[in-house]
Amino acid sequence: MNGPAQRDAATHRAIEAVWRIESAKVIAHVARIVRDVGSAEEIAQDALVAALEHWPTEGVPDNPGAWLMTTAKRRALDKLKLDALHHRKHDELGADLDALEAHVVPDFVDGLDAARADDIGDDLLRLIFTACHPVLSTDARVALTLRLLGGLTTDEIARAYLSSEATIAQRIVRAKRTLTAAKVPFELPRADARGARLASVLEVIYLIFNEGYSATAGDDWMRPALCEEALRLGRILAGLAPKEGEVHGLVALMEIQASRLHARTDTEGRPVLLFDQDRSRWDRLLIRRGLEALDRAIASGGDAGPYTLQAALAACHARANTPEETDWNQIVALYDALAQIAPSPVVALNRAVAVGMAFGPQAGLDCVDALVDDPALSRYHWLPSVRGDLLAKLGRIDEARAELARAASMTRNARERELLLERASRLH
Repeated sequence: MNGPAQRDAATHRAIEAVWRIESAKVIAHVARIVRDVGSAEEIAQDALVAALEHWPTEGVPDNPGAWLMTTAKRRALDKLKLDALHHRKHDELGADLDALEAHVVPDFVDGLDAARADDIGDDLLRLIFTACHPVLSTDARVALTLRLLGGLTTDEIARAYLSSEATIAQRIVRAKRTLTAAKVPFELPRADARGARLASVLEVIYLIFNEGYSATAGDDWMRPALCEEALRLGRILAGLAPKEGEVHGLVALMEIQASRLHARTDTEGRPVLLFDQDRSRWDRLLIRRGLEALDRAIASGGDAGPYTLQAALAACHARANTPEETDWNQIVALYDALAQIAPSPVVALNRAVAVGMAFGPQAGLDCVDALVDDPALSRYHWLPSVRGDLLAKLGRIDEARAELARAASMTRNARERELLLERASRLH
């Protein structure tokens, strides 16, 4: 009795999995045909609807990605024909349509040959650079990237960022309209502009990862699904831009940080900070992948960028079997190098922690106290948290307790608040 229902459920799960994997390739390839990201996503969604209609009765195709791609390309061509009709430009577009049409079916019947795979790689790179275009706000870039390249639904993005589905939907719609209005071309930027655009791409991917690694608000300490999406995007980008050292640096950083995810909470979901983690729970495969990516970043030549330096910092922790074995002098030196090329109050605060570990809590506290009047850190809860830890090590318990309580009042993450209050209560 439940047989057909179970088969339909299994088919729908298969469609969801295929869509998550293949949607970015389909959207990217269609965008090259129609020259508009918004239209490309709509056409790709039409192909998804067609799969939902046909696959439950006809079965999942042997090559589901090719089926989606072929269906989407046909619909893209239909759109171009209609546009040509509306604009009475048959003669101008006819030759292009004939050429495109000739490739619709044969290219994907038996899978992708090497040449077409290269085209799709180029199209994905174009899509990444388009979704992360600086003409969009950071929030818009994040939402659009997760939608187009991560394959996440609007509802999934909204839940990840504790926002309403309507707000995220509006953000995505506005982003696509902005790209169209600004006439952002679906192409790779010129070499002289690629560096700045690449920085935007890396920033977006890392923002997604960080929100998953340490959620800024809500009831969850982490959102691992966002970490996974960011890692997937980073690995794709590394495959598409293998000579870019900072791409490998970002992948290395995310791989090593992600290796700690299972150890960052206890059995009841409460946060566990780095020094208290069971390092046997760190994922050694991810650490190995991260160290290999770091080697590729360094081997690319040139000075190490901020992501590569942060990956090197993470590697210092990954290589240490215990907190006591950590090379804190090396970490201080790496933070000094990072402060030279990417100075920020947060980098200075992290360096203060390392100084406290390398040279004693008073040296660390001196560094932190130099930051207390920095307006950029006025609502940053990790400042009083770090200060509280250092004060506790110096035996200044009442001051330490007050600082940890102040940090708890500043965070918007419920789990983090509980942790800070618990640490304050344990001080005697």
